[in-house]
Amino acid sequence: MWVTKSKLILASASPRRRDLLTEIKVPFEVKVADVDETPLEHEDPSMMVKRLSAKKALSVKGSWVLGADTTVVLNGENLGKPESRDDAFNKLKALQGSWHIVLGGVALVHNGELVENTVIESSVKMVSISDEIIKRYIETKEPMDKAGAYAIQGIGSQFIEEIKGSYSNVVGLDISWVVKTLLKHQIIS
Repeated sequence: MWVTKSKLILASASPRRRDLLTEIKVPFEVKVADVDETPLEHEDPSMMVKRLSAKKALSVKGSWVLGADTTVVLNGENLGKPESRDDAFNKLKALQGSWHIVLGGVALVHNGELVENTVIESSVKMVSISDEIIKRYIETKEPMDKAGAYAIQGIGSQFIEEIKGSYSNVVGLDISWVVKTLLKHQIIS
């Protein structure tokens, strides 16, 4: 659907981000950013996703490069991706029955210079689920590489009661911001 005036590169290994761009018919290619995603000591989660999205985009060579990072925040604490099944259980146990924030950092780089960098915030309410259901969900392995230990676009969708803000941000990339920004910089038409 979209025509590109310049080649767009997605600096991400995330299949979810690839799927989102593919679904809206924005031509792009993938070059995986190899960056250390470890949070800095006492780093605010919002500043972390902003920093990491820029770091990813700046680490890949190309005319126009898009970088993104996502985290889940509960009561000010960055939950990130689970490190083990026990960690996934603890994250899901903490999230169930409450509201949490999903922060998506996005950055656009042009010829090695950062031109856009922002954070999109969505609020998500997860239903209350039993320990047994949490364990069964973890057995599917879906939670293991997802911030907050769930996939809103997958099996985990059944646990989501309500969203305020961008659904695609919760998946991993705010598509409306991407399209608006690519149009602004005349990358697509």
